[in-house]
Amino acid sequence: MTRSPERQALLFRMEEARRQTQRQLDMIDRQITAKMTALIPSLGRRRSGYRRGKPPAPEAFLARYRSSLAAITAERQPEIDALSRKLARQEAAIAAFQARPEFSASARVRNEDAVITVVRGARHEAL
Repeated sequence: MTRSPERQALLFRMEEARRQTQRQLDMIDRQITAKMTALIPSLGRRRSGYRRGKPPAPEAFLARYRSSLAAITAERQPEIDALSRKLARQEAAIAAFQARPEFSASARVRNEDAVITVVRGARHEAL
């Protein structure tokens, strides 16, 4: 069956809203990545050097990187959570909308004719 123009327009608006929400989440991810990229030089400056013959521990840089990433992400976490929930709701609404049966005018007429036929048949059998 073909989709009605109103139904297609509504589905398009729903999908566009979902794409916009996904773009907002992607933008937040890019912003966090940009902040972390800008922080890398400052994270690497804290070197202990070769003190007493010990080389600098590479794990220390990773620990500083991870803690900075956790702090920056925690700042944006409420916004990320809200957008993630909104995206999940939008995807569920789109899936439910697409799962609904579509009835065009000709399908309704055929269904009404079938009901009338069954009702008439039931009347004839009952008589």
